[in-house]
Amino acid sequence: MSIGSGSSGNCYYIGTGEYGFLIDAGISVRTIKHVLKENQLDFSNIWGIFITHDHTDHVKSVGILGEKYHIPVYVTQEMKDGINRNYKVAEKLISCCKFFRKGENITVRDFTFQAFPVSHDASDCVGYSIRYGNQRFVIATDLGFISKEVADQIAKANYLVIEANYDEDMLQYGSYSYPLKQRVKSYLGHLSNTHTANFLADNWHDDLQYVFLCHLSQDNNTPEIAFNTVNNALKAKNICPKLLYPLQRTIPSQLYIFDDVVTE
Repeated sequence: MSIGSGSSGNCYYIGTGEYGFLIDAGISVRTIKHVLKENQLDFSNIWGIFITHDHTDHVKSVGILGEKYHIPVYVTQEMKDGINRNYKVAEKLISCCKFFRKGENITVRDFTFQAFPVSHDASDCVGYSIRYGNQRFVIATDLGFISKEVADQIAKANYLVIEANYDEDMLQYGSYSYPLKQRVKSYLGHLSNTHTANFLADNWHDDLQYVFLCHLSQDNNTPEIAFNTVNNALKAKNICPKLLYPLQRTIPSQLYIFDDVVTE
């Protein structure tokens, strides 16, 4: 479930009916609690927060959640240092951190997380491959290009959350300054709709059936444009996923329940 997706704040929930995890915490604790409660999910059963990078829209509330609510925060040392340098993060990380290295497996109850590197202009940036039973969820947000490491993870995904940040024409002719446009388009910036569409069309595999487009720009994209760009590229190659869905920036998604997960 997406609780928020975009530069206004990012936060995702993955779990079971009994417990779960947050990916990023860039929105208010109040909103997180409210959305979880509306979906009959218990905030007190959040077992951890896995951070992708230290930009404010991904970590605004992580200090409060970690230090005041005693939820473990999974970060690299570089992420922690970046978060604590971020003046927009009021509550700093002190005792709640659990450190990992990219590539290692982190198993918490029935879920195994593995972080992989992505290219973005922050202190340290990762995506996550999350294994539960026989299924694998991959989240790749805030990345300037799809590297071999990212592509290798997507090749194993059954469920994918991937960035489709901007429409190239909207960015080019929009109101952003020239330096900001160059930053967005750079290898340390964001993926365009076209980048994501072409990659998925060229690298589709039968095990990948659910795709969520995330981190859509408020100024340089719309859900309709993102969906149509990716969908048209897939249709051109006769690819029809079970679900292709652009996540809204400030409106939580529905809670998706997948019945094809087999656990031991």
